[in-house]
Amino acid sequence: MIELRCHPGIGVPVRGVALVARDDFSARYDLDRGRGVFSRPAHALFGQSYVGHILVLNTAKGGVASAWMLRDMVERGLAPAGLLFNRVNPILAQGAVFAGLPLMDRCACDVTEAIRTGDVLELDPAHGLVRVLHGADLTRETH
Repeated sequence: MIELRCHPGIGVPVRGVALVARDDFSARYDLDRGRGVFSRPAHALFGQSYVGHILVLNTAKGGVASAWMLRDMVERGLAPAGLLFNRVNPILAQGAVFAGLPLMDRCACDVTEAIRTGDVLELDPAHGLVRVLHGADLTRETH
């Protein structure tokens, strides 16, 4: 297990499988929110479902539409479980609060390099802590 220290975040603790890319993130331009997949062909996660995953991305881009889009995804059951960025803008942070999505950023390292797709993450926003559980950690945990 690896523990990463981050800036205190938003929302309740959450556990989920990471979906990682060095790309930036726009709820408006990168996602097909009706199908729950990344839809912009140039995005590294194109075609992959984000539903129920903890998205680990570089930074957020976009404007105020992201706030209501995140909330809409939560209300329709087509949202990620949480968001982890290297850096996030205030608009997306407000959107996460509005949607009730856990969100963290500003860790002591580049999260897109420290975490791999498929790692199980535990986000503890109030304490600014991310636990990265690799396969061996999960095996030990269940025995």
